[in-house]
Amino acid sequence: MTGAERDPAPDATRAPAQDTAGLVTRALAALVDSCVVAGLGLAVHLGAAALRVLVTGPPFRLPDPPLWLSGACGWAIALLYLAGNWTLTGRTSGDRLLGLRVTGRSGRLLGVPRALTRAALCLVFPPGLLWVPLSRRRASVQDLVLSTVVRYEHAERRTHQER
Repeated sequence: MTGAERDPAPDATRAPAQDTAGLVTRALAALVDSCVVAGLGLAVHLGAAALRVLVTGPPFRLPDPPLWLSGACGWAIALLYLAGNWTLTGRTSGDRLLGLRVTGRSGRLLGVPRALTRAALCLVFPPGLLWVPLSRRRASVQDLVLSTVVRYEHAERRTHQER
């Protein structure tokens, strides 16, 4: 018996799940994105210190904002970073590095409201990613709520070439 005879599901029904990114790839992309967001936060922090030196003069000192303000700024940077990248290109730096693209189920880029909502859900409920291995279509909770999909880039190119 060949592999095609043993497997009752035709390739057309299996392809979307196989082209959809799994938990490990998504987690690695998120780790890269966390490093990028931390770097952006550091750049903002250093920029604030440089602005203070320009306004008040030496010495150069890093600002010491309250913890809540640092957390709110970090959250805002992450939200804008994720939503901006998903809106404009469908890929963050982590996605680009791992060959992923975030789109709607139709393959179109996310609009601003949907990208902002997805980014907020990813930041507020990161354990939603753990649903990926349990889902038949490899969808996170965020994907299910917003009808989004994270595909490997090669699959996205193939889909556009078929149209």
